[in-house]
Amino acid sequence: MSATAATVERFDNHWSYAEEVEVLTFDLNGETFALEAVIVQEILDLLPETAVPGSQPFVASVINFRGKVIPLADLRLAFGMEAAEATIDSRFIVIEIDLQGEQTLVGLRTDKVNEVTTLAKTASEAPPSVGMRWRADYINCLVKRGGEFIILPNLQAIFSSRHDAAGAVN
Repeated sequence: MSATAATVERFDNHWSYAEEVEVLTFDLNGETFALEAVIVQEILDLLPETAVPGSQPFVASVINFRGKVIPLADLRLAFGMEAAEATIDSRFIVIEIDLQGEQTLVGLRTDKVNEVTTLAKTASEAPPSVGMRWRADYINCLVKRGGEFIILPNLQAIFSSRHDAAGAVN
């Protein structure tokens, strides 16, 4: 299957169950991203982090979430953005996703959490095959809202490729 065909299939599957999807929007380096609200467990103020020696920069620390140690990921690094200092608006979003058949809690760094909103399938598009500064397989789709695009990241691809890369190093 070509990369373009895979992108179209992933895009179609993302919206196959509904004409609208409820999402939580957040900012990273001036870009607006969104996650399906059903995977969001909690939004947290910043917590103390523990660095994990030898880990990938993308997931370089862990936090204590309700007595569980969970990895803290920085999507900025997955998308090739510069790491940023925390601000008064910075938050962690705790999500639960299926990684290799196992439900996994992961914390995501954000610059700011915006709102829960509904996005329409008719306003969404597959990422373009050329001209993107990010890996197209890391994006499920782009949704037009007002004069901006909201990016729905493909967390499966991001965490799977990062897990594979970490496994190859060990």
